[in-house]
Amino acid sequence: MNRQTINTPTVEQIRRAPKVVLHDHLDGGLRPGTVVALARENGYRALPYEDVDKLGSWFREAADSGSLERYLETFAHTVGVMQTEDALRRVAAECAEDLAADGVVYAEVRYAPEQHLEGGLTLEQVVEAVNAGFREGERRARENGHRIRVGALLTAMRHAARSLEIAELANRYRDSGVVGFDIAGAEAGYPPTRHLDAFEFLKRENNHFTIHAGEAFGLPSIWQAIQWCGADRLGHGVRIIDDIEVAEDGTVELGRLAAYVRDKRIPLELCPTSNLQTGAVGSYEDHPIGLLRRLHFRVTVNTDNRLMSGTTMSREFEHLVETFGYTLDEMQWFTVNAMKSAFIPFDERVAMIDDVIKPGYATLKAEWLFQ
Repeated sequence: MNRQTINTPTVEQIRRAPKVVLHDHLDGGLRPGTVVALARENGYRALPYEDVDKLGSWFREAADSGSLERYLETFAHTVGVMQTEDALRRVAAECAEDLAADGVVYAEVRYAPEQHLEGGLTLEQVVEAVNAGFREGERRARENGHRIRVGALLTAMRHAARSLEIAELANRYRDSGVVGFDIAGAEAGYPPTRHLDAFEFLKRENNHFTIHAGEAFGLPSIWQAIQWCGADRLGHGVRIIDDIEVAEDGTVELGRLAAYVRDKRIPLELCPTSNLQTGAVGSYEDHPIGLLRRLHFRVTVNTDNRLMSGTTMSREFEHLVETFGYTLDEMQWFTVNAMKSAFIPFDERVAMIDDVIKPGYATLKAEWLFQ
């Protein structure tokens, strides 16, 4: 039995492996049963189905449809049932529980406070309700034998005009569960440079931010996010592949932007299944993550929207193991990359790597000795 075979993880080992997710949307990860329950509690009557199984299938089929309109409609329903403090606390607590049960030990979960005001909540009430839910979910996870730490990323919508307000909100709660800032929404027509005042504010405050860029629009979005806005990480960033040429003989040439991203170790928050759904790539086999891993970019693996993609961190790694033959060594590499790129203090990142992640993988790698 060679080392490759020994280290090829089983599905059960993938689930037990310590994992880190940096790109996970709160409104994209609800349990279908919770959507139905909250709709009933809050009088939301627009769901396409009230049967839990049918609704779960509908979310995934709409996300897989190739229609942007149908994909965006799914979020109208999840956000629609997240308009009260109780609903936000419940969704956040279940998010932490579900991630922990899947072996995630550290998560940064993002949401847009401005989308949860229709029931009369203030921005502050939204943040405090979500933070309370994450703490409750962490506690419940511990009671079930799982350990997880969850930080919130506050997202501003790039087509709206509240980014500075949300950046200031993120800064006020930076010591109370919020670890950073993000902008999201359609890239085309809404460049990140429209929100320079928010990014300049965060830089003056020595705060952290990531930017959705290079998911569909391409290299200009990535270039602006880095060189104009100063992003710490790239949300997706999959289109960096457009600045990399692979010759017929297998030699690789990096353009100046790709080389800069690699040289500066700018993390890429890649979401393989979601990238397939949005048409950024055609198949797992064609996903740039394989090449970017070989070229030693700071690649991380993420879920994006667990409900719409019918995915988990374990499923994302299952696809990568099956497609690229990755072993526990590669899984550890991706996970350490993510933890290095997290928005919590350096000493805490190092402790998570040395005391949680590496020992967890060492245990898994040694299990073949006892079979």
